[in-house]
Amino acid sequence: MTVDPAGAPAYVVGVDAGGTRTRAVLAPLAGGAPLGEGRGGPGNALSVSEADLTGHLAAALAGAVPPRLRGQVVAVAGGFAGASRLAPDEPGHLRAHAALTAALRQVGITAGTLEIHGDGEVAFASAPGGPADGIAVIAGTGAVAVRIAGRVCRATAGGDGWLLGDDGAGFWIGREAVRVALRAADGRGGPTALAWSVGHALGVPPDVLPPVPYDGTGWDREHREAYRMRLLPAVMGRHPVRLAELAPLVVTAAVEGDAVSAAVLATAADHLADLVHALAPHPGERIVLTGGLLGPAGPLTPPLLARLRPLDLTPALVTDGCRGAVTLARLAA
Repeated sequence: MTVDPAGAPAYVVGVDAGGTRTRAVLAPLAGGAPLGEGRGGPGNALSVSEADLTGHLAAALAGAVPPRLRGQVVAVAGGFAGASRLAPDEPGHLRAHAALTAALRQVGITAGTLEIHGDGEVAFASAPGGPADGIAVIAGTGAVAVRIAGRVCRATAGGDGWLLGDDGAGFWIGREAVRVALRAADGRGGPTALAWSVGHALGVPPDVLPPVPYDGTGWDREHREAYRMRLLPAVMGRHPVRLAELAPLVVTAAVEGDAVSAAVLATAADHLADLVHALAPHPGERIVLTGGLLGPAGPLTPPLLARLRPLDLTPALVTDGCRGAVTLARLAA
């Protein structure tokens, strides 16, 4: 194992900070599996305040690195949603760097090397072999596709946040779940299991919810109006991004045969495929899929791969970006 000048084993820390959670892992500098892991809250460098981001990072770092090893960390690499390395004064990069620096200071880690990357860069580096060139698609709360060249993001498609984009992501799917539930209630849309499950998840009283199974009958106009009057305030009273919490309801309903939910997921996969097409991939190119909706167990992985098959790409399914962050920290050290 590589040692520092004092003769103690040396370690690196990799951080993956996304829209839903922040993860940090500790690993030996010389190679090998992670030795510790910690988690914190959301880590988007643009949508999370610097104070909150610092706290979430500190929680993840404290969980990953035991106090006795914090003086032996020689390099830290963090991948952040909302950050870029293309410009040193990019707002997300500046906030991520300031927050990670403060978090390291809080937990007593004095690494000599600190690097900030975009989440797409660490996601792509997480593929087997730590590749340097290709495309990464991340679909969780948000959605983005990036082209990586020389381990740096050179082009982006999507990733514009819940207000302006993120089509096909968890937020988009959750918003669609509410929209189709409202359409079922007011008569503009067909019956869907989401009318019940969305209402139930958002606290609509049981006596107002549609019957189960709901086939378009047995739900009179009075109860539909009451449903809408309760559902809308429940949605408006929460932060919009929390609509992403409803995405699993769509996946479950689709698996159980709900046609409306299946159509929502199909459209989501179409949106993600559009992100890839926008980056003009070439045959044989490496493409990494990750995030809560993609990766080894992601519900959108099979339909997206089916849509990308004509492009003859080389896919790799990645659980998250921590492995890539460790790879980049080792390279930096």
